[in-house]
Amino acid sequence: MTNSKKVVILTGAGISAESGLKTFRATDGLWEEHRIEDVASPEGWRNNPQLVLDFYNQRRRDVLKAIPNKGHIAIAELEEKFEVVVITQNIDNLHERAGSSKVIHLHGEILKSRSTIDSKLIYKCEKDILIGDKCEKGSQLRPFIVWFNEAVPMIEIAAKEVSSADIFIIVGTSLQVYPAAGLINYVHPMVPKFLVDPNIPDVNFLKNIVCIEKKGSEGMPELAEKLLKIIKQ
Repeated sequence: MTNSKKVVILTGAGISAESGLKTFRATDGLWEEHRIEDVASPEGWRNNPQLVLDFYNQRRRDVLKAIPNKGHIAIAELEEKFEVVVITQNIDNLHERAGSSKVIHLHGEILKSRSTIDSKLIYKCEKDILIGDKCEKGSQLRPFIVWFNEAVPMIEIAAKEVSSADIFIIVGTSLQVYPAAGLINYVHPMVPKFLVDPNIPDVNFLKNIVCIEKKGSEGMPELAEKLLKIIKQ
């Protein structure tokens, strides 16, 4: 049961990293020892589709073995008293598995595949994608992931959700990846904002923001408890 208050939460790689999933971009510009351009771009796919499939097949296996952490669970539990929308940059399904019922994936979902000639043909996928696996139109299947130099189809929907937030929370993201980082510009200036991350980025330009310098698994349960107490008063 929810009340009229709407909580919108933007999550990034930090919250999934606590469940054992490697973050997208390391300081050396590599992802699991691969150049990001080689495994996360249309050019990389054209140059070496086998490498790309192998890479994401391993990511899929990792996600299937991972379990939600206390940060994911705390976010899901907010639905007891609030309308909650999770907007995530992550490609895993840990929010859903923790119990969140409305999750917008900006960068796609690893447990889905899609046609290479028709982006609307999307399929559930919990097994490896192989060369020769095709959609109903006869084209090779690829991971349902938004790569560099591709449009982010969910960004406008996410911006609309953010613009109607009563409370806005950021968890586990450095606010460096665009267009996702730009969503904060759609939050009304007077809306309470909370940032949970062990490494606080520069947010001095924002009004009404409280920074919680902790990992999501620590800071998010604390914040959720405070918000739930407020609503009970």
